[in-house]
Amino acid sequence: MAPLEQTDGLPAGVLWDMDGTLVDTEPYWIVAEHELVAAHGGEWSDALAHQLVGNALEVSAQVIIDHSGIPLAVPEVIDALLLRVIEQVRGRVPWRPGALELLQELNESGVPNVLVTMSWRNLASTIVESLPPGSFAHVVTGDEVRRGKPHPEPYLMAARLIGADPAACVALEDSPTGVRSATAAGVPTIAIPHIVPVPAISGAVHVSTLEGLRARDLLTVATGRGAVPAASGE
Repeated sequence: MAPLEQTDGLPAGVLWDMDGTLVDTEPYWIVAEHELVAAHGGEWSDALAHQLVGNALEVSAQVIIDHSGIPLAVPEVIDALLLRVIEQVRGRVPWRPGALELLQELNESGVPNVLVTMSWRNLASTIVESLPPGSFAHVVTGDEVRRGKPHPEPYLMAARLIGADPAACVALEDSPTGVRSATAAGVPTIAIPHIVPVPAISGAVHVSTLEGLRARDLLTVATGRGAVPAASGE
């Protein structure tokens, strides 16, 4: 079967990062890291926490161990962090500005959405279950890929799951690691920096917010062929 292509100016699929792009959960991760390290007598800082944004959990867990000296193995660190973040998400899902509106419009327009996150399935499912059924056609998680971001595998898998050419899709990302993953997969990328700055990366266009972005804007903005719409209220 031929890969899906964009029609009527719409992308063949939109590939969403989760933490920091769809939901503002990076502060939840930072809280979890501080609490975990402190509980085991180590020291942690926001500066170190910011270095973990967008990384595969195995990588982040090893960094935490190396820099804090806590006596835990990588799987134990991952399990503890996920448990605490899920607990916070169940208390409140912190949606990023404009994300729900754009996701709804894409679904109403028939554009398939795929969640592409380095968080694991149990956290991703908690987020997805709070959305209307079918909001995401597929979910790609960090515990289900061999090589996480910044490797292109997660985004190549996402495009393959919806039968789309990566170049006909659009990726939405907030971190340097995620942007490098998406652009390496050949996906036109919109970077929405949040907790950490995102440098200029070939194949990515920066916007300040998803507010004001419409489904029909995504391809032209991501490929640099159109102006970035102003956010609502500006």
